[in-house]
Amino acid sequence: MYELMIKDSFAAAHNLRDYSGKCEHLHGHNYTVELHVRAEQLMPNGLAIDFTDLKKVLKKVMEVLDHKYLNEDVEYFKINNPSAENIAKFVFDELEPSIKPAKVFRVCVYESENAKACYYK
Repeated sequence: MYELMIKDSFAAAHNLRDYSGKCEHLHGHNYTVELHVRAEQLMPNGLAIDFTDLKKVLKKVMEVLDHKYLNEDVEYFKINNPSAENIAKFVFDELEPSIKPAKVFRVCVYESENAKACYYK
């Protein structure tokens, strides 16, 4: 089994609903996203998947989130609280159908360098 990881980032504002504390107020983060994919075998060229292809697909999802007020500008977060956990699931679900021949294994979202949440199936 092979595992590859790439990173990208985006900046966004949000506030947490049904939460009592500082994060219930509008604030922002410079998020870092790690995309982990796995492949059971390599293609004939010795790659599990081209890093360039992974970066392009992840960049498309980052563009949906970048410089947005997540609660209002992204449909998914009008219903789902824009926590780091839910952002990780959103990114995972958006990427899962697009990545072949490798498979999305895990998505981690850092809302600071010391705090991250991951989603995987």
